[in-house]
Amino acid sequence: MDSTYHATPPEHVVRAWAERVPAGFSFALKLPQQLTPEPLPHTPDLAQLELFCARAALLGDKLGPVLVQLGPEFGPERWDAVAAFLERLPRLPGGGPRWAIEFRQRGWLGAGPKLLELLHTHGVALALVEGQLKREEMMELAIHPTTEFAYVRWLGASGKKFEDFSAIQVNRDRELSVWAMALAALTARVPAVYGYFSNHFQGHAPGSAREMQRLIGANPVEPEKLRSQTSLF
Repeated sequence: MDSTYHATPPEHVVRAWAERVPAGFSFALKLPQQLTPEPLPHTPDLAQLELFCARAALLGDKLGPVLVQLGPEFGPERWDAVAAFLERLPRLPGGGPRWAIEFRQRGWLGAGPKLLELLHTHGVALALVEGQLKREEMMELAIHPTTEFAYVRWLGASGKKFEDFSAIQVNRDRELSVWAMALAALTARVPAVYGYFSNHFQGHAPGSAREMQRLIGANPVEPEKLRSQTSLF
């Protein structure tokens, strides 16, 4: 849910999301940017963090992981801010949200074992991202999950700008095959892997997701078998 990156949703909106999807559906939310350690030099408001978590908890068993997304200008010189932020992440009764964090500044990956240890200490997954940082570095980190689930995002950086998102427009079979092997390694280490495609990866995220399902031996649902999509709002 990209919308939650911009603001904590009202209670009635979250309840409506939960009511309009079938059993077994999971929502992956983004933490609002103003609640991350990025926008301001001071610590985010703990009360607002707790409010967001309480709203997210309204999804019940349909709540998947919550992503903390940091921008490319946010570098490892802010290590102490991230460490303090992870320490303050609310954990609600019953477990609360499962957290993942995404770094887009390459310097963070250079921290290697130190970064993985920090995330493991706080039970936070490192978001593995295709299209922002070097794939080789991501692959090295992929075999060292820091919590009981893994989180993968396939973004853009194909060198092509898309204006039509109705069909696959770029062949990225090589990248998909590499990641399929990485997912196989991950599933041997964690019980759950959450993966999300952007339209900017190949021009059509649903098509990319179906191809990945085929590569890992899952059965994709073809478009002609789907009903019309309903609105969540």
